[in-house]
Amino acid sequence: MISEYLPLLLFTLVFVLILFGYPVAFTLGGLSILAGVLIYDIDFFYLLSLRIYGTMHNFVLIAVPLFVFMGIMLEKSGLAESLLNTMASLFGKMKGGLAVSVVIVGGMLAASTGIVGATVITMGMISLPTMLKRGYSPTLATGTIASSGTLGQIIPPSVVLVLLGTVLNVSVGDLFTAAIVPGVVLVGLYIIYIIAVSYIKPESAPSISAEERQNFWSDGAWKRIVVAFVLPFMLILLVLGSIFAGIASPTEAAAVGAIGAIVLTAIQKKLNISILKEVMRDTTFLTCMVFMILVGATSFSLVFRAMGGDRLLSDLITQGGLSPHLFLAVVLLVVFVAGFFIDFIEIIFIIVPVAAPIFAAMGVDLIWIGILIALNLQTSFLTPPFGFSLFYLKGVAPPEIKTSHLYRGIIPFVAIQILLLVAVILFPEMVSWLPELLKD
Repeated sequence: MISEYLPLLLFTLVFVLILFGYPVAFTLGGLSILAGVLIYDIDFFYLLSLRIYGTMHNFVLIAVPLFVFMGIMLEKSGLAESLLNTMASLFGKMKGGLAVSVVIVGGMLAASTGIVGATVITMGMISLPTMLKRGYSPTLATGTIASSGTLGQIIPPSVVLVLLGTVLNVSVGDLFTAAIVPGVVLVGLYIIYIIAVSYIKPESAPSISAEERQNFWSDGAWKRIVVAFVLPFMLILLVLGSIFAGIASPTEAAAVGAIGAIVLTAIQKKLNISILKEVMRDTTFLTCMVFMILVGATSFSLVFRAMGGDRLLSDLITQGGLSPHLFLAVVLLVVFVAGFFIDFIEIIFIIVPVAAPIFAAMGVDLIWIGILIALNLQTSFLTPPFGFSLFYLKGVAPPEIKTSHLYRGIIPFVAIQILLLVAVILFPEMVSWLPELLKD
């Protein structure tokens, strides 16, 4: 009887050790190999080498380092700073205009980089001091920047969607297309909230002074607007346009994006050997982290399934009479709670592989599931105690910004994300409409 529940014991042990702070990749891999050796024998792990070799041959995963490289290179190019300054001046007349510009720039950076950390740090360094100087409430300012930075989780090209596509065994291009409508709706909901707050509490989101707006329009404004908008849009068009038009696969488009980011950085006269070295070093570090976790997750998945873990879960769901929607609610709740404690990469490689075969057996659309999980994972960047966006922003925030400001600031934005998640569950057409339109 006890042996039947060994897979659940393994799953629980992995989760507990990660919560205690042990490295995820080595916890997943080490504990799984130890369990495999004790229950089976060393020859069993011949299968592991085959699985890792199969992962190495996965063409889609090449997009991960390429998209990471593109995002970090764009961070160094100065385009984000140019975009933020231009947008702030364009929207400066309206109450909350600076915060609205941060959301729009966050969406544009998400569509051209997909790297959350780079976006949050860039916007935090540039926008937060400006917002505070102009009288914005610390909670609204920090909440807007932290949540706008996480748009890279759902708006393609997103590393999260690439990894989810690989784990769910669905087309990354289809996931990218399906994520467009929810991503745009989320940006719209953020803007509506900010405008509502700025009219209810005008003192928390004042407009920019007439003198500053006049200074912006007085000298070469149109040239700055064209440069600030045209270059990022060209990159977005090259990357996403080539995927949606069927000209390139996500991996090929990522390569185009990486080259495009280098060109844009050169146009901005920021490209040099030291920048190139820094970008390559950061890309190597992030890519190695992702792939080490992937190898650990592959070990865990092999042992978990060999123990009959997938059958056990399937039987528990069948005996418990869980409908597909009830099982979905359980999975999303687990992912949401896990997001308070562990990183999105770990959630993708630990929880999703366990749930995906069950969803497939139930006949549920895995593209829809992927978008729901991506939206849910987005909250993991904002929820304390381990919300990475909060860490990034706190690291670059002025001394007067307290952790309590960050925590209070993100509450309305997390609520908006949950509201959108519920809307996508109730109206799956939000996910399926655009892919079907493009196929027609």
